Amino acid sequence: MTSEYYDRLLKQLSIDLNCSPEDFKTKENVITTSKLNDGRRSYSPGKPFLQMATLGRNTVIMADECLHDFLHAFVKDVEGHRLFEFDNLTKLSVELQKYGYRMNPTHHMFLPSKRVILEKDFQVKWLYDSEINSFYGDKRFPNAIAFPESCPVRPDRIVCIAVDGDAIMGMAGCSEDGPHWQQIGIDVLPEYRSKGIGSYLVSLLTNKIIEMGDVPFYGTAAANEQSQNIALNCGFRPAWVETEAEKLNTI
Repeated sequence: MTSEYYDRLLKQLSIDLNCSPEDFKTKENVITTSKLNDGRRSYSPGKPFLQMATLGRNTVIMADECLHDFLHAFVKDVEGHRLFEFDNLTKLSVELQKYGYRMNPTHHMFLPSKRVILEKDFQVKWLYDSEINSFYGDKRFPNAIAFPESCPVRPDRIVCIAVDGDAIMGMAGCSEDGPHWQQIGIDVLPEYRSKGIGSYLVSLLTNKIIEMGDVPFYGTAAANEQSQNIALNCGFRPAWVETEAEKLNTI
């Protein structure tokens, strides 16, 4: 991760978690009060009950004040990155159930470390903003685009499609999760996988976002090695890990 992206990451996470950029540089874990700051990355319209992130040193946890006494005792003398281990997340989830919440899985996030240009001979099409609307409801692309019904606060901005004649082989898209922060997702249809299409589309979209002056970032699950390899092929490197609480379905 370049120093430019590191500084922009610290600034964005400080907005997201209602803290200062310096809070991620200490050894001690930090607890802050949940707040909807202007410019935060948004994944739901309401105020988070608990959200946490680490860059590998300490952890910053933003949470409702009703959790603070528990959290201060919970994180005491625990290395920040270990709070993301299964046993600690389980303990945290048990506490959250008292309030009707549980922990989500962890999200492993990547930022560019170098510019990568992959030489491939795939035909591509570009779509922007409202041009993407015709694909909403298409179940082939759950990662490339965020449907507005479920994600109204993170609009899709750009889509790059690899085509074979009239057939779509794969799609990479980015949603603006926060001002000038574009999260990339990729879907390659089963019959076209293992041909380098995913890495090619992600590299094209990444470079387009960089040329715009925005921040491209990439998130995936801990066990999704195929997705992680696409990120690595396109010049991304691990940058931070985050997770959050979600409300239990009581129906």
